Amino acid sequence: MNEKALKSLFDIKLAIEEIESFFVGKEKFYTNFKQDLQLKRATERNLEIIGEAMNRLLKEEPNIAITDSRRIVGLRNQIIHGYDSISDENVWAIVINHLPLLQKEINLLIDKE
Repeated sequence: MNEKALKSLFDIKLAIEEIESFFVGKEKFYTNFKQDLQLKRATERNLEIIGEAMNRLLKEEPNIAITDSRRIVGLRNQIIHGYDSISDENVWAIVINHLPLLQKEINLLIDKE
């Protein structure tokens, strides 16, 4: 894997870790997330970073084994361009249901290098 691709993997890894850090010492409850504007915006920003890094990664490694890689890029585009159609529920579902798998896949790819 080339240096650009590896950098994108690390950018994704760091953005996921930052999202996780927002919940250290707190319960991961949707109601808390929904009521905290800073937390929502910070989470969305990191999802944008993940999507952009994934887009760059796919340009370097088009066949990389990451589940839903194209959908991750699509999410980034939706957050940036369709910001008014993003629901708190969808962002929360991504954080709870999809980021753990992405984190595992990214860590495995980094560990191979």
